[in-house]
Amino acid sequence: MTLQTPQDIDLTACDREPIHIPGSIQPHGILLAVRLSDRTLAYASANIAEIFGLDPAGALGRPFADILPNLSREFEAPLADPPQAGTTRTLRTIEVQTAGGLRAYEAVISRSGECAVLELEETPLGALSSLDSLYPTLRRFVEQLQGASSVDVLCGLAAQDVRRMTGFDRVLVYRFDEHWNGTVIAEDRNEVLPSYLDLRFPASDIPAQARELYRRNRLRIISDANYTPVPIQSRNPEPLDLSDSVLRSVSPVHLEYMRNMGTLASMSISILRDGRLWGLISCHNKEPKRVSLQVRNACDFLTQIFSLQLEARENTTLAENRVRLGAVQTRLLAHMAAEDHFIAGLVNHPDDLLLLAGAQGAAVITPDHCWLMGQTPGEDAVRALFTWLSQHTQEDVFATDRLSQVYPAAGAYADRAGGVLSISISKAHSSYVLWFRPEVVQTVKWGGNPQKPVQEEAGTSRLHPRRSFEIWKETVRERSLPWDRSEIEAVGELRNAIVGIVLRRAEELAAISDELRRSNKELEAFSYSVSHDLRAPFRHIVGFSELLKKQEWNDLSDKGKRYIDTIIESAYTAGTLVDNLLRFSQMGRTALKPRRIDMDLLIDEIRQQLSVHTGERRIEWVVGDLPEVTADPVLIRLVFENLLDNAVKYTRPRERARIEIGSTRNDGETVFFVRDNGVGFDMKYIDKLFGVFQRLHRMEDFEGTGIGLANVRRIVERHGGRAWAEGALNKGATFSIALPDHTMTEGAA
Repeated sequence: MTLQTPQDIDLTACDREPIHIPGSIQPHGILLAVRLSDRTLAYASANIAEIFGLDPAGALGRPFADILPNLSREFEAPLADPPQAGTTRTLRTIEVQTAGGLRAYEAVISRSGECAVLELEETPLGALSSLDSLYPTLRRFVEQLQGASSVDVLCGLAAQDVRRMTGFDRVLVYRFDEHWNGTVIAEDRNEVLPSYLDLRFPASDIPAQARELYRRNRLRIISDANYTPVPIQSRNPEPLDLSDSVLRSVSPVHLEYMRNMGTLASMSISILRDGRLWGLISCHNKEPKRVSLQVRNACDFLTQIFSLQLEARENTTLAENRVRLGAVQTRLLAHMAAEDHFIAGLVNHPDDLLLLAGAQGAAVITPDHCWLMGQTPGEDAVRALFTWLSQHTQEDVFATDRLSQVYPAAGAYADRAGGVLSISISKAHSSYVLWFRPEVVQTVKWGGNPQKPVQEEAGTSRLHPRRSFEIWKETVRERSLPWDRSEIEAVGELRNAIVGIVLRRAEELAAISDELRRSNKELEAFSYSVSHDLRAPFRHIVGFSELLKKQEWNDLSDKGKRYIDTIIESAYTAGTLVDNLLRFSQMGRTALKPRRIDMDLLIDEIRQQLSVHTGERRIEWVVGDLPEVTADPVLIRLVFENLLDNAVKYTRPRERARIEIGSTRNDGETVFFVRDNGVGFDMKYIDKLFGVFQRLHRMEDFEGTGIGLANVRRIVERHGGRAWAEGALNKGATFSIALPDHTMTEGAA
């Protein structure tokens, strides 16, 4: 349910109210701020006129010892060693001579800027004022804490004992969620005030700056919501910061809130976890009520013990969950280690993958593949979410139990993905593992309509606290159960493990690549040396065999003539093989010299060259519209010479050969293909097709050295492209190369 508020109302006005400098205090005490540098009175509450018979205007700026000598002597030691900002120190109860006689005051000292702030509260009649009277309750509370079976039981004990010590009509334990809404999780009360147990209150009830004061100053009391504030007077134009004050006056809006709630007195004690506000112990009374400083300090002490025990219980639960999920994570790591690729270790063991995050569905997604497990949205929806995550989230681990609020399209499949938990497992290739939880439709009970009413005042609109705290129900949809901290940590650790595996394999591949690069250079140098040195001997063999044949032919027997022809043919073949090997070895040593190439002209020249050897064969050439490319013209010519020569060669058994040359465009590259209706090849040998000295047909059937296609692939890859083939036995073959559109640098290696 969405709460509508007129657009012209400033909903953040409460958040900006300067409640730490109200300029006044509550009337049940006295405030004196002494400048530490010269011990003069810098600030004073106006009621010193009534209590001490002093004129505030005349007292300000004068030495504290001259104005109130008795108090000055009492506070000599605290003023010499004032507390640091952010802390308040309780002093002993003192007897103070006032205009109405001798009175007992409880004293505290804090620091505000360059001033020590002394606050005196008159001790309430009949109040517990010694530790001896409070000790039994504190001891019983500590003993009961040790036997508490759950956090709920702990909270119930805290509510009971705070109420036992203070006598308030109702004591609540109030816990904040991640959005600062508060829920009453424990309560102890009499019949004077209604129950608020399980009710939720919006974050706006305690605005941000109030929460900060609650975190800094753990205990606050308002004795009477109908009090008249006592102004603080000073010659200093800067207001006194009362963040650490115990008498600080509160916002009129908050007092109105209390009166609307039917409580005229309240006290709150902050529950902190790791320095962060976890919740409050909130005390309410139907009538005005004063609680002594000693009792309040005892409640603060009790709450700190409670906070430590609460932290221990939550940490124990967290540790147990970590151990449980750690075992699941270990199994997943073992699965990944046992597979050729870590993703297989995840997708082949969906039960453990889901258990790791307590999810009902999961997806592993890369730019090329999407694996779905359990209850998930459809593949198209998951891919769209994957794209959104890639573009809008920077975190390595992302978690939300309200996916549709950040990604509205998810509202269409909230029954399968009300919440999502994701990890990025590769920034380079944008890959994710996603876990899904379905929505859990629930009815939330608010303590009154959380929408604040608007009233016209002096021609302007102002927000007011709500007047009714009757249960107001809201149906919440499109939200899953929240992701537990241990679950978020577990998937984060899984991500780190995956990244570690990927990095380790990348390092291994880099090392292998370096070794291959070094070996290839050595092999190229060796091949060049060997092939270069072998050319002359083979030429000599062919030359001298030709001379022998020419001069001694008539004297040779038929067997001798056959031997001479075999020597010449074999030496010629070996020489051709050496020439091709030399060319292959030079391929990696020669710098590319790219320029624009007219592919129509190039193909036509190669066809004319091949026609010399085709004789009377019937070949149908089908040449498409071929675009220009930027490449090394010598090397690209060699590519197409090999491809077209192979097409002519392997269509030889056909009565009518058909050879097609064409091109297509594909994602920033130009693809050329050569298709024939020749003898083809078996695709199960495709891995051998582009290898050096690899042949898929017998030498007796089709001549060749087995280096041509290796040259094709090497040339194309040096241009940043790729080469591949498709075929079937006796059904022809198609050889394709893809050249990138970018212009290569002149002389690139």
